[in-house]
Amino acid sequence: MAEDKNKRPIVIKRIKKVAGGHHGGAWKIAYADFVTAMMAFFLLMWLLGSTAKGDLQGISEYFKTPLKVALMGGSGSGDSSSVIKGGGQDLTRTTGQVKSGESPPEKKINLKAANEEIMRNEAKKEIEQLKKLKESIESAISSNKKLQEFKSQILLDLTTEGLRIQIVDEKNRPMFQSGSANLEGYTRDILHEIGLMLNDMPNKVSLSGHTDATAYSAAAGRYSNWELSADRANASRRELITGGLADEKIVRVVGLSSAVLFDKDQPQNPINRRISIIVMNKKAEEAAQQDGGSVQIDAENGDAAEVLGGSAVVAPSPPSQPPH
Repeated sequence: MAEDKNKRPIVIKRIKKVAGGHHGGAWKIAYADFVTAMMAFFLLMWLLGSTAKGDLQGISEYFKTPLKVALMGGSGSGDSSSVIKGGGQDLTRTTGQVKSGESPPEKKINLKAANEEIMRNEAKKEIEQLKKLKESIESAISSNKKLQEFKSQILLDLTTEGLRIQIVDEKNRPMFQSGSANLEGYTRDILHEIGLMLNDMPNKVSLSGHTDATAYSAAAGRYSNWELSADRANASRRELITGGLADEKIVRVVGLSSAVLFDKDQPQNPINRRISIIVMNKKAEEAAQQDGGSVQIDAENGDAAEVLGGSAVVAPSPPSQPPH
C-alpha cells in the first residue's frame, strides 16, 4: 500500500483541434491591408487635388528624366542638354535647370501696350458715365413739365468728343428772338435745368452757336452770322452759369455761323439754328486746353477716335422736315 501511495499519477492532455475556429486572425491582417490601401488612395486623391498644375507638370517631367542623367549626373538632374526638358530641383521649370538656385528669366513688360490698355479702360469707364448722364437728362426732360413741351428740340447723342446736347429751333418756336442774341423765356428754362445737371459731372464743357445759311448782315456788313452765332453761344453760356454750372467748367465758346450744318440737304432748315453743348471727355479736354482744340492723331495707325477715348456713337441723320 505504501508503494501505491508514492507513485505519481500520469496525466495525459489531449488538445482537441477544431479546424477554422473563428477563422483565426488572418481576416484582421487582410482588413488592415485594405484600410491602409484606401487611406493611401484617398491621400493620393487629396494631393492631386491640392497640387498646382505647374507642380504636377514638373513632377511628371521629373519622372521622365533619362536614367543616364540620373545615374551619371551632369550640371544638374534637369540638365538642359537632356533629351527631355524639365526636371531639376525646380519642378515648375520646363526648359531645364542649368545650375542649382538658378533664378527664372525676368518677364519683359510692354509699357506701350500697358498704357494703351489703361487708356482703353479709362475711355470705357468715361463713356459709361456719359451714357448715364444722357439717360439722366432724358429722364429729367420726361419728368419736368416745363421741358416736356420742348422735348423734340433737345437732341442728345455721343460723339468722339463726348456727350453732345443740341437745342434746335423749330419753325414756330425759335430759341432766340429774330436776328438777335436775346433768348426766349423757355430757352432760359431749358438752359437752367441743363446747367444744374451738368455741374454734377467733373467733365469740362464747350459751347458752339450755329445759324442756318440765310445771309444776315447789319451795321454795313460788320455784323454777320459769324458774330450772331458767337453772341448766341455766349448768351447761352451765361444762362448755364445762372442755372448752376460752375464758370470754370466752360473751356470753349465759339460761333460757327452756318459752317457746320445739321441738315446739309436743306441749309435754310430752322433745325440748323441751334446751340451745341458738349460734355467733353478727357482727351477732348486736353486738346481744347493745350492748343485750342486740335486733335492728336496716332502716328502709327492714324486713328483719331482711339486717341479721343473710344469709338463714337454716330448721330442719326436729321429729318428732312423740322420736328414738330
